[in-house]
Amino acid sequence: MSALLARPGAVEGTGPDAGVASHYGGPHREQVLLEQGLAVVDLSHRGVVTVSGADRLTWLHSLTSQQLADLAPRTSAETLVLSPKGHVEHALHVVDDGQTTWLTTEPGAAPALVAWLDSMRFMLRVEVTDVSDRYAVLGEPIRRESAPGEPVAWVDPWPGPVGDTFAYGPPSEEHPGRDRAWRELVVPVEDLEAAVGDRPLAGTWASEALRVAAWRPRAGVDTDHRTIPHELDWLRTAVHLHKGCYRGQETIARVKNLGRPPRRLVFLHLDGSGHVEPGPGTELVPVEGGRSVGHLTSVARHHEEGPIALAVVKRSTDPAAVLLADTTSAAQTVVVAP
Repeated sequence: MSALLARPGAVEGTGPDAGVASHYGGPHREQVLLEQGLAVVDLSHRGVVTVSGADRLTWLHSLTSQQLADLAPRTSAETLVLSPKGHVEHALHVVDDGQTTWLTTEPGAAPALVAWLDSMRFMLRVEVTDVSDRYAVLGEPIRRESAPGEPVAWVDPWPGPVGDTFAYGPPSEEHPGRDRAWRELVVPVEDLEAAVGDRPLAGTWASEALRVAAWRPRAGVDTDHRTIPHELDWLRTAVHLHKGCYRGQETIARVKNLGRPPRRLVFLHLDGSGHVEPGPGTELVPVEGGRSVGHLTSVARHHEEGPIALAVVKRSTDPAAVLLADTTSAAQTVVVAP
């Protein structure tokens, strides 16, 4: 549990964001401060893994979806660990400081990631360590790589595109995530308070609302055991299409060549007139009736747009259809083109 939960007004999050503050008493005000570049978010529940050794980058390159072999120091990248069938298992935020590769993962994912990486080491010169108990992560509305002498920071490349890839959604200049600056600063746990300094704190309620508004997918939240990157428009920042063989590559290539994935991400504006909002996992059905076409994955309340959500629906779902999540109506905006 984060030491920053002792701050006045802190209310602990639930689900994947338990252990850090959901808000500090003013979630809408906190969103505004984040958008203005003034606040910082406690993400110390995220996992932190280090990979050291001379073969670290070429090894990670061979195992995951992004071009990492020639990653320059203090240059951020995003990569995915896929199953043999191409399903998303881990999303890795990657930055190398010239001696060590730093990975941050979703809360609770580090032990499984380390176990899998250790099983793939063979005779290579690499060492994998879970340092989640020694390092904390802070989310900052900053789009700047860290400089030598500073703590390492991972800068979110969303919405890209990054490298030799493909986008199923709009070009970056038309994408709602184009103005969202975001990075993760990795600091020793004992330096967490000093790294925050006199900046106001915002909770995950605020950061998640801005993530959802930017159509930014999150592993373990917008994914399930069947998710392939194409469905979430995740190729645009996390997948290099001509980097050579890695686990799950055949699915990446086959679906890309076929043209469209079986499911697709949509952005939803939810009717905010009710007292209770539907939660993640709620099934979606057309308002005129019929079978479920998908389910909510992320639900947030934006300070300007009101209740918003991301959802995964069948590719055949009519983009113009109004959907129902329980009794709440939801108007669609296409993210991944049908």
